Amino acid sequence: MAEVTTPQDSVDDLALDESVTFTSELIRIDTTNRGAGDCRERPAAEYVAERLAAAGLTPALLERTPGRTNVVARIEGTDPSADALLVHGHLDVVPAEADDWTVHPFSGEVRDEVVWGRGAIDMKNMDAMVLAVVRAWARAGIRPRRDIVIAYTADEEASAADGSGFLADQHPDLFGGCTEGISESGAFTFHAGPAMPLYPIAAGERGTGWLKLTAHGKAGHGSKVNKANAVSALAAAVARIGAHEWPVRLTPTVRAALTEIAALHGIQVDVHAPGFDVDELLGKLGPAAALVEPTVRNSANPTMLEAGYKVNVIPGRAVAYIDGRMVPGGEEEFHATLDRLTGPDVDWEFHHREVALQAPVDSPTYAKMRAAVERFDPDGHVVPYCMSGGTDAKQFSRLGITGYGFSPLKLPVGFDYQALFHGVDERVPVEALHFGVRVLDHYLRTA
Repeated sequence: MAEVTTPQDSVDDLALDESVTFTSELIRIDTTNRGAGDCRERPAAEYVAERLAAAGLTPALLERTPGRTNVVARIEGTDPSADALLVHGHLDVVPAEADDWTVHPFSGEVRDEVVWGRGAIDMKNMDAMVLAVVRAWARAGIRPRRDIVIAYTADEEASAADGSGFLADQHPDLFGGCTEGISESGAFTFHAGPAMPLYPIAAGERGTGWLKLTAHGKAGHGSKVNKANAVSALAAAVARIGAHEWPVRLTPTVRAALTEIAALHGIQVDVHAPGFDVDELLGKLGPAAALVEPTVRNSANPTMLEAGYKVNVIPGRAVAYIDGRMVPGGEEEFHATLDRLTGPDVDWEFHHREVALQAPVDSPTYAKMRAAVERFDPDGHVVPYCMSGGTDAKQFSRLGITGYGFSPLKLPVGFDYQALFHGVDERVPVEALHFGVRVLDHYLRTA
């Protein structure tokens, strides 16, 4: 079905072209975040600030650490009594090995109507679409109903200490009046089956609990009996954690997702009923189960091991790292379970921790996002979901800002959006960017 447009749409051909150009050019600015402070977002920050300024805004460039630059600008709305809306996107990207890619990850090449490169999905595409919308408004003399604060952040792919964390802690005044925010990982096409395009809008995030496990033992010769082997103690704890089956803990967002997705499959369920079996239901939802399955439980996945320096030497210390995630309300269970699984011989601590989030799915904001998507894809079905990972919305929640994942893209059948996050051959179709600009324009003007 053709896209629906009306004379009230402020998106012009230049805005569509700029969404592609800006995505490509931002990809070419290598903002790889390797962690431990190894990143420099300033060139990308200057790029977006220059284009915001050309649209008549006054962007502020803010740094906690030299080179780790954030950009914040405010668009004044027509209704001074309305709460402000935050629109945020990060400028950093995860590493990419060029030898693994079909197209160089920092080329920004447009090939066969697709923009290739690291950040095409996560999330220089959204950064570019927002720029294109703001500039289209400036050309048309359009102002949104409510104030919109635009933030381009550093360091989202690590701790956010130089990015949204710094902004929330040191510059809260820039976000005055903001009660809600939108950012990445929502309103993308998820093809759940023939003629069943879903558009999941994120209304929650699991909390982040990256853990450091440490076992202390007795160093010694590898040929000797050693009952206090730190490696053995650590390995046993890691194995227990990896094998643990976490109990189901359903949140309101996940219950709403299960109910709506099941209904689209012709299945009527009562997710509050005693004995409700979520795993049985997931088995009936086909590909759509992937939207919900990671968020019905807490999780803890071993990811890194550090021990020893020579094969015939038993080290006195061994360390492991665990990627833990907590559903909203599951923090106490997470703590108690880790205490039990690590046992008396292994200590654990949070290497990095952030809160879990929930946002209402019966809010006017969610309804307007749904309407904006369905206006441009009437055959699509908007459903809520909870992100398995996290975004900068966690840090901005410290300011009382309720966050949603809303970076709209209309994607073709077979395009695995979620697999491209941090994956090889990350790319985004040109038409997906055009759709996103139109949806964002409509939503942001009516929000």
